[in-house]
This record gives sequence, C-alpha cells and structure tokens, in this order.
Amino acid sequence: MIKYYHLLVLLLIPFLGRSQKTVPTDNSMEKGLDSFVHKTVMPFISQPSKVGLSIGIYKFDETYTYNYGTTQIDKQILPTDKTVYEIGSISKTFMGTLLAQAVKDRKVKMNDDIRLYLEGSYPNLEYKGNPIRLFHLVSHISGLPFFMPDQPELFKNPNYDSLPFAISRIQQNYSKEKFLSDLQSVKLDTVPGFNFHYSNAGAQLLKFILEKVYNKPLDKILDININRPLLMINTNSIFSKNNTKQLARGYSEKGNLMPYNPPLLDAAGGIYSTVSDMISYLKFHLDESNEVVSMSHRVTTGNIKEYAVGLNWQEQLTSRRQKKIWQSGGTFGFSSYCVIYPELKIAIVMLTNESDQRAQGEMEEMANKLFEKINR
Repeated sequence: MIKYYHLLVLLLIPFLGRSQKTVPTDNSMEKGLDSFVHKTVMPFISQPSKVGLSIGIYKFDETYTYNYGTTQIDKQILPTDKTVYEIGSISKTFMGTLLAQAVKDRKVKMNDDIRLYLEGSYPNLEYKGNPIRLFHLVSHISGLPFFMPDQPELFKNPNYDSLPFAISRIQQNYSKEKFLSDLQSVKLDTVPGFNFHYSNAGAQLLKFILEKVYNKPLDKILDININRPLLMINTNSIFSKNNTKQLARGYSEKGNLMPYNPPLLDAAGGIYSTVSDMISYLKFHLDESNEVVSMSHRVTTGNIKEYAVGLNWQEQLTSRRQKKIWQSGGTFGFSSYCVIYPELKIAIVMLTNESDQRAQGEMEEMANKLFEKINR
C-alpha cells in the first residue's frame, strides 16, 4: 500500500505543479518579517478561489503593508495600500465606537431603553418589563432578528452564489420607514441582554438612533468623529463616494462577481476602507486611555478570561493574560479580519475581495501566526 501511495504522489506531481497560480505582490522580501508574511499568506492567496489580499501590520510604532493578487479577476491590477474594500462586520465596531462617542457627548446613555429614541409605540420591544437597551444593539444580545425584514427561510440551505442577489434585491427595495414599521411586529422570546443572537438589524437600528440624536446622516457622523480626526480619507459608508479606480471588485468562491452591500446595510457591514486607513483606526483603538476607546472595549456580555463581547468587539485574554480584541467580516464578495493587542501596541488587519465560509477563519489563523512571530 505504501508503494502505491508513493506512485500516486509521483503521478500527481506534474498536475499539482500546473494548479499553482502565480500571485503578483509588492512584498520586497528584504526583511525577515517580509519573508515570514510571504510564507504565511501564500497558502491562502494561492488557492484558485482567492483574488486579492491586502495586509497591514503595526508594531512598536512601525507600520508594514503588503499586497497580493489582483483587484479584478479579468485584469491584473495589484492592490495597493489605498485599494478600497468592503470591510463587512468590522463596520459594526465603527457603530460601537460612535455609540461610545454619543455617550461621551451626552447625547445618550449606554443603558437607555431604545424606545426613548423611537417615534410611536413599541410595547413589543421588551420582555416581561425588561426593555432592549442601547448597548444590547452592539453586543448581539437584543433579541432582534438576523435581518429585517425577518425572512429566515432565505437562509435555509442557501445557494451562496444566488443568495447575495436575493438579499440585495430585498434590501434595495426596503427603507427606513419599512424597517421601523416591521420593528413593531418583532416578538422577543427572552429577556434582552442574556442570549447571544447575531443581528444585523441591531446595527441598522443603532444607525437610525444615532442619526436622530445627532440630526445628521451616518456618513457625516462618521466623518466628524472618526474619519477626519484619524485622517482616514478613503473610508466612507456611501458607495458613490468611492474612487472607482481604487475600488476592488468582490467575488464568490466560484469566481462570480458579487454585488456590493445595499445602502441600508451600511452600519451592519457596508463601510468601505483601505489597509492604510484601517491601520489608523486600529492604532486609535490601541489607546485605552482614550475614554471612547475604553468604553467601546468594555465587556457587555461573557467573561474575557474565556470569551467576551464589547461594543461589537470580540475579546479574550491570551495565555499571557493580555487582551486580544478582534472582529471579522464577510459581505457578498469580501472578507476581512482585524485584531489588536492594546498592552503590546500591536495591530493586524487583512482585507480580501473574495467571500466564502472559510476565508475569515483562515485570515484569523494567519493573523495569529503573524502575531506569534512579531511578539517573540
């Protein structure tokens, strides 16, 4: 049996060689970290389904960026530090940051009943006298549905190449008014604040509340509180604001071109950014002496010794009892992952223009390897 195994390997070697794809990169391979990054990411970006990948690393006041692949399947356009990607659910951390800012600005209180900011009657948004509170919206413990309108049948045995277009059609024809009307039909089945139930609707509702208390649209609130102060010039929540020459196209695992997120889902997963801007954002979040940052990292559910959630950040302690704070994201055609270690002043971000069920986990594994290398 062993001999047949070796024979099989020998027969396959020519075909395995043909299946390897050449991956363009701007990695100069001049330093030890360059080589380690290349070794770490090549098994990922060399997969036939993968398209492009941008990586940002911040450590000890130094920033490193690397780009691989292409921004479009039908053209060889190497990504750059200014290539714009959808960042998926990392967008929700922006909403958590904005909520913390609103608390600092005394626009709201973290523990407020959300109905204080909704016009009309919503007796359904409480369970046995316990209301949904603002911080529940950014911790996935509100009890709100995964999506609004609530159509769970869409996600039973889904076809991941057709589902994005179905969701996109539904959301394109949806509106804030319909959302708030449907919100009156939501039925809670437990006390808010206890059961983790992933909800894009929670981020959308927080957007509407913040727009009300600031009397500004979300993109203006983002610009004033995050983008301008941090000089994040290529980050926004409106598709038309993107420079089309810098915007990557997103693909499914099968290489099919996917739609961008509908505008109504911007707070849940439709913010656009670059590796360069995301490093600025993560550097901001490394400073827990900042009131807004520390508030957004404050645990709302779980135990940080094992696993906890802050304001849309996932958190736990490393084996050395140091904070690891991260978030990942996936849209119809993009995947993302970012992580910070505040005590160590280390941050890593990865953005790719392909989406499948494994990509986010693979990016986390790569980031873990990079962290172990740079933290020796």
